[in-house]
Amino acid sequence: MLKVHHLNNSRSQRVLWLLEELGLDYEVVRYERQADMRAPDALKAIHPLGKSPILTDGERTVAETGAIVEYILSLKPDHGMLPPEGSEDYWEARHFLHYAEGSAMPPLFLKLVLGMIPDRAPFFAKPVLTAAMSKVDEMLVRPQIKLHLDHWEGALAKSGWFAGPEFSVADVMMSFPVEAAGERLGYDNRPRLRDFLLRIHDRPAYRQALKRGGPYAYAKV
Repeated sequence: MLKVHHLNNSRSQRVLWLLEELGLDYEVVRYERQADMRAPDALKAIHPLGKSPILTDGERTVAETGAIVEYILSLKPDHGMLPPEGSEDYWEARHFLHYAEGSAMPPLFLKLVLGMIPDRAPFFAKPVLTAAMSKVDEMLVRPQIKLHLDHWEGALAKSGWFAGPEFSVADVMMSFPVEAAGERLGYDNRPRLRDFLLRIHDRPAYRQALKRGGPYAYAKV
């Protein structure tokens, strides 16, 4: 039996969604974030890094979302979650499968960290740190995030999906960065990203994954 070691409000929500889309049986082992938003130490008993998601399948343990997604797809060769192999859409899907974690998330994570530093500093240091982090955000982080959001909006212009005319694993993988950026920045001027979120949140498998995974702050359904 597949087991998803699932942390609330985390990237592992995509794994539950993919499993629901494919109709595979699985068990959810839930973990809750600590007060400082870190994953609990209990996850280190499953994998040395103590990060979520982690997938276990009997004696096999698979960590990292991209690797987990590849593993799940291998369990159902007729998954239909990739465009025809070798096509331009296929390679676009492969791009977004790995890009979602490899390039898309670091600027968003850095923006989150910059906001947390002043909040956790001694009160006398808050004004200085707030000003400094704001400057770093303005000079380094915001331009990078804009670059990525432009890439996303442009990719969706072709068909409304990230890789070809049909829903694919690229859309599952991109859901978390798109949701996270939407929550922190909004999409008032990016109608395609806003529409993408509405459509994925309306999918029955997505909604069922929310029931299995528990509270998820990024889903506005």
